[in-house]
Amino acid sequence: MSLAVVRSRALDGLNAPPVQVEVQLANGLPSFTLVGLADTEVKESRERVRAALQASGFEFPHNRRITVNLAPADLPKESGRFDLPIALGILAAAGQLDVARLDAAEWAGELSLAGALRPVRGALALALALRADAPTHTLVLPDVSARSAARVWDIDVRSAATLAQVVASLVPGEAAMPLPRAQPPAAAAARLWPDLRDVKGQAAAKRALEIAAAGGHSLLMVGPPGSGKSMLAERLAGLLPPLDEAEALAAAAVAGLRSGADDSTADSGQRPVRAPHHTASAAALVGGGSPPRPGEISLAHGGVLFLDETPEFPRAALEALREPLETGYVTISRAARQARFPARFQLVAAMNPCPCGWLGSGSRIGRACRCTPEAVARYQGRLSGPLLDRIDLQVEVLAASPEELLAAPAGEPSAVVAARVAAAWQRQLDRQGEPNARLAAGRIDGLCVLDEAAERFVRQAATRLGWSGRRLHRCLKVARTIADLAGAERIGLVHAAEALQLQRVLPGH
Repeated sequence: MSLAVVRSRALDGLNAPPVQVEVQLANGLPSFTLVGLADTEVKESRERVRAALQASGFEFPHNRRITVNLAPADLPKESGRFDLPIALGILAAAGQLDVARLDAAEWAGELSLAGALRPVRGALALALALRADAPTHTLVLPDVSARSAARVWDIDVRSAATLAQVVASLVPGEAAMPLPRAQPPAAAAARLWPDLRDVKGQAAAKRALEIAAAGGHSLLMVGPPGSGKSMLAERLAGLLPPLDEAEALAAAAVAGLRSGADDSTADSGQRPVRAPHHTASAAALVGGGSPPRPGEISLAHGGVLFLDETPEFPRAALEALREPLETGYVTISRAARQARFPARFQLVAAMNPCPCGWLGSGSRIGRACRCTPEAVARYQGRLSGPLLDRIDLQVEVLAASPEELLAAPAGEPSAVVAARVAAAWQRQLDRQGEPNARLAAGRIDGLCVLDEAAERFVRQAATRLGWSGRRLHRCLKVARTIADLAGAERIGLVHAAEALQLQRVLPGH
């Protein structure tokens, strides 16, 4: 009897816990058994490994009883990532490889029947976990996956195209052919976002967009069809500062969980922007499936989630956003496992004021609303009070008449507004290390300091409007952002008053 142990990793949400692939060859009736809570994809590796070894010119132990154990046994294993470590374990247990040479590295890769290595999902998550748990180990992956993992620059990532190439690197002595060190992909060219100057008029909405960008605040825009809500939302990403290295890695790691293909967009520092259709289900937004996969809110981590025609989304999908908006992550629980994905996104929602869309616009453009008060209340009620309570800014986007549109001059370009946003963002990082929208309740009193007039004004407004503690805190954080845009150390009356104007736009909420 002979035994070989090869290191690898599974995927559990964004985590990548270590897995030991134990391969035993014993006398007895020839068989190939795979145990360790493996799903169908992993169990099918028996046929892939058998064919790949033979196609690569290695001897497969047909006359032995082969047992492969993926430990720990209570951790679910999925996908074809264990093909490569299983194949190496069989070769080592059969005496065709030195077991000791396998111990300094971790291996993952799916094998084709011809012995080629195919990409695996979550390569960047594997690299991040290796850096945290065993930074001295080498990570060996297929070429495409290795390029993605090489973004984690302070670990040793090696790439391979075939099983034969991997084995050639493990032979003893000078005959060994070391695997090449993986190189990260070239940064993608920065996306050119539409310019804010294209939006004519809408001064109040543009100001709200600037405040949202400066503090990372969520935003709701309410207005009739064609008033410019989607145009404004499309231009928010062009105002935001670029992602830092940690945020870019986290965003790319989440994106990598959906596909084994290389994705270098995060290397340019661009913030992800997701805009799901209003028919998206709750599982599509927050994630789900078995094994759990990230949804749109996690794919928007570090960036923008734009929900157009928000009341048309299923009620369950909208209500599922409530916890992630507060916590910055989403936990997907199943009977056998639980997965947590990051979901620190900036929500931008747009909606019409009523089912026909023309409520309050008749005098400006000559379109009368046909909806009954009951229909309007029912439509606006699709956004619950608890959800609206979690949206920092609410602004009305008024319809402009043709005469106003033709006469309106071009507005400020995005570059000018982005410079003010960057300066305000830097003030927040220098002061508290995070944007104002992420301030915890315990830090608000010390960081959102109001002068005497502003404090009296906010207290009276909160009492008269019956604000919850959450709504009061959000108003203070918005006021802090407005003060940062103005370069003020304390929140003044003018800052608090502007923040108050941006707190409620739907009657009855």
